[in-house]
Amino acid sequence: MDLQRRQLMLAGTALAGAAFLPLSACGRTEPPAPTASSLPPPSSTVERTTMGLFTTKDDVQIYFKDWGPKDGPVVTLSHGWPLNADSWESQMYHLAANGCRVIAHDRRGHGRSSQPWDGNDMDHYADDLAQLIEHLDLKEIAMFGFSTGGGEVARYIGRHGTKRVKKAGLVSAVPPLMLKTDANPGGLPMDVFDGIRAGLLANRAQLFKDIPSGPFFGYNRPGAKPSQGVIDAWWLQGMMGGHKNTYDSIKAFSETDFTEDLKKFDVPTIIIHGDDDQVVPIDAAARASATLVKNSQLVVYPRAPHGITDTHKDKLNADMLAFVKS
Repeated sequence: MDLQRRQLMLAGTALAGAAFLPLSACGRTEPPAPTASSLPPPSSTVERTTMGLFTTKDDVQIYFKDWGPKDGPVVTLSHGWPLNADSWESQMYHLAANGCRVIAHDRRGHGRSSQPWDGNDMDHYADDLAQLIEHLDLKEIAMFGFSTGGGEVARYIGRHGTKRVKKAGLVSAVPPLMLKTDANPGGLPMDVFDGIRAGLLANRAQLFKDIPSGPFFGYNRPGAKPSQGVIDAWWLQGMMGGHKNTYDSIKAFSETDFTEDLKKFDVPTIIIHGDDDQVVPIDAAARASATLVKNSQLVVYPRAPHGITDTHKDKLNADMLAFVKS
C-alpha cells in the first residue's frame, strides 16, 4: 500500500437529520397506550439481540454482542485490526437468523471496550476471549477469527486448548507469521509495518481512509467499484479504537509467531482466504497454515481481496453456516 501519498482532505461531513411530523398536524389524535391485556403474548421462539460488558481479571472492560437463540449452535467471532465486532455484522445476522447463537466482542483497546495502556498483545487478547467464554459458559464453540482475529483464535487454542471448542475457522487470517524472517522468507518485510506505524502517528484519520480505499477491499484493482459506505464504516470503526492500542496491535499481529499454536489444533478447521489478498498474502498465511493444522480444509476465493467479510459476504456467510452445521 502506498502510505506516502497522504494528504489532508478538506471535506465537510453532511449530517442528515430526520424530521418527525406531529400527529396533530396530520389531523389525528394519539391512540391510547396499549394495556397489558391488548399486547401479544411473549413468544418463546423470539431470537435474542443482546449486548453487554464484562470485566477481565486485570480490570479491562470488554464489550460483546450475543445474538440468536440461546440453545443454538455456538459461534464466536474475533475481528481484525483496527476494527471491532461490527465488522462481522453480515455474518452475525446470517448465522443468528439461521439458528446459531453468535457472540462477537470488541478486542481490548478497540471499539467500545476499555483502552488499557498495556496488555495490547496476543496473549492478553487470547486470555480476554477465554474469560468471555467462561463468563458466558460457552461450550462446543465454532470459533472463527478474521485477520488479526485469526491470530487471536490460534493463540487461544495454543494457551487454553479445545475443551470448549468444537470447530475452528481462520478467515483471511495472519497466522502462522506475517513478518519476513530467515525462517519465514515469504513474509512481509519490517518496512511495511514500520510504514503503517509511521502513518498511524502522522495522521491516523487519513491512514484509516487510505487502507480501505485501496488494498483492504481490493478497490485499487482495475475495474473495482468502491463502496463509500464500506470505506466510511471501516474508517469509523478504526477511529473508535484507542490510538496507543491500535499502534501496539501492529506489532502483535505482524510479529507474533503462531506456528506452535497451529500445531495444537485438534478440531475440524476451515481456512478461507482470497488469492488476491494484498494485506495478508495467501502463500505465507493460509497455505502455510493449512500445512500445520491437522484435519484442516483450505478454501480459496479466486481473485478475492482481504476484506471478504464484506466483498464476498454472501459466499462467506453460506460457507461458514455450512461448516458450523456440518
